[in-house]
Amino acid sequence: MNGVVNLGPLALATDRLLAVVLLIGFLFAMDRILAREGKDAVPATGLAVIGGLFAARIAYILQHRDAFAYDWWSAFAVWQGGFSAWAGLAVAAAILAFRMRPLPAMGKGLAAVMVFGTVWFATSALLRPDPRPLPDLPQLARLSGESVTPNDLAGRPFVVNLWATWCPPCRRELPMLADVAANSDIPILLANQGENRQAVADYLLASGISPRSVVLDTQMTLMDVAGNGVLPTTVFVDARGKIVATHVGEISRAALSDKLQQLQGD
Repeated sequence: MNGVVNLGPLALATDRLLAVVLLIGFLFAMDRILAREGKDAVPATGLAVIGGLFAARIAYILQHRDAFAYDWWSAFAVWQGGFSAWAGLAVAAAILAFRMRPLPAMGKGLAAVMVFGTVWFATSALLRPDPRPLPDLPQLARLSGESVTPNDLAGRPFVVNLWATWCPPCRRELPMLADVAANSDIPILLANQGENRQAVADYLLASGISPRSVVLDTQMTLMDVAGNGVLPTTVFVDARGKIVATHVGEISRAALSDKLQQLQGD
């Protein structure tokens, strides 16, 4: 499992696809429960879903307030992910308990929350890929012409982000990645895929982004390492040379910070 599901031309992160499927399943289950009780499903279920999602996002932001302090507008970038499942489930259950009381359906509604929550945590754990050996890295080149070889990274954790100038989510996350990379004890390589040196240099200059952590992968060899063909993708490698996590799509400062802390702990 490489963290992505390909549906024709679309590529969806497995965790987000799972969340959508379970949310649809929960809505259907609640509709059936309340229909049997002769009650309208919209007030209770709608409030539970909206309140749960809102609480899950707020809890995540509070847990990572230092990261969001750099750019509080990113709190609204929900497409990047970042929700606290425990907080969302707790608030959804509380809303259902209040809105459905004292109906017998209240117990069924709370049971539905528990069942779908359990499925989320269990399936998320099963979908989490085991660490796998990192294939041999290609020889990369900095914009200065200096080579970056696999030996330069041997025995230490590092991060590789795959990006291109034509990719909108890549362009959104690149300034943040370059900023974090400039101050990180763990090397973060921003590996441009398939573009020539001048095009990349011109883009960085026009965007005011430091080229310090940018490397060129002109043959796009790292796309095979990521194993999904999706840009942007961020790969996290531990000191043993194993891929321990892969983030598909735009990554937030908070999520990046979490993964860097895990690499330091490992």
